[in-house]
Amino acid sequence: MSTDVQHASEASAPDHGHDDGHASASFYVWIGVILAVVTGVEVAIFYIEAMDPYEAPILVILSAAKVILVIMYFMHLKMEPKFLTWVFMAGVVLATFMVSALVVLYHVLPAFGG
Repeated sequence: MSTDVQHASEASAPDHGHDDGHASASFYVWIGVILAVVTGVEVAIFYIEAMDPYEAPILVILSAAKVILVIMYFMHLKMEPKFLTWVFMAGVVLATFMVSALVVLYHVLPAFGG
């Protein structure tokens, strides 16, 4: 009788293995390394004076790439239904356009207006 109860409880217990679509810990470490490298590139771009005319668009693109990596992997959105992916990505796109519009409004247009 006790073995039947044990088998029933094992069958209802959640499986914490890697068969549920989640990646291994080393995969998340690699994502962290990629994020650190992209951050290093962002800092380097800030200090390279020759990049000044292209600095803002490059930093916006790199920041958006980092946000997408964090959302897709650390928030486990990659394993969720596609609808949730569209909802979060719409927010990323909206934020990117908003930052781009502010850069144009405050940095590009004043240069033309004097």
